[in-house]
Amino acid sequence: MFHWTKRMVAVLMAAGLVGFGIAADLEIDGKKGKLPAGWKEETPTNQMRLAQFKIPKVGDDAEDAELIIFKGLGGSATANIDRWKKTFGADDQAKAKVTDLEIAGGKGQLLDIAGSYQFKARPFDPNAKTQEKKDYAMVALHWEGPQNVYHFRLTGPAKTVEKNRQAFMDWLKSFK
Repeated sequence: MFHWTKRMVAVLMAAGLVGFGIAADLEIDGKKGKLPAGWKEETPTNQMRLAQFKIPKVGDDAEDAELIIFKGLGGSATANIDRWKKTFGADDQAKAKVTDLEIAGGKGQLLDIAGSYQFKARPFDPNAKTQEKKDYAMVALHWEGPQNVYHFRLTGPAKTVEKNRQAFMDWLKSFK
């Protein structure tokens, strides 16, 4: 369960502990992981999202990256990874890397893909327009936690994702 409430964020911000470079903990299914400094929590843009974070852009990237966390959504690791791959071009899908990962005693599969991202604001709406975003990357994890299945997706301009990739991996591995 996600225990980092808006009130807690407000108290931490007032104390100068969040939003000013000092990382806070995020709790999921009783496991805690320390959020990297600079990641800013946002109100989830839809009900499917458990949590959402903005990761500041680097260099000349046009946009910030986004980390979204989903809880309890269906489908196997393979089905979800295949669906995520399809948000990129066919050539990009062929170069994607999938790795088995164990985190906090739970098994997961990690997708690492880059190229031409086919963004849809409403991904499950067949009438939603697709916007091609070139030079994008995604690092996404399907994780079977102690109580629930979670999806963690870091998506954004390739340079920004690459600069934050290790922090993302370290954060995932920090859950205890």
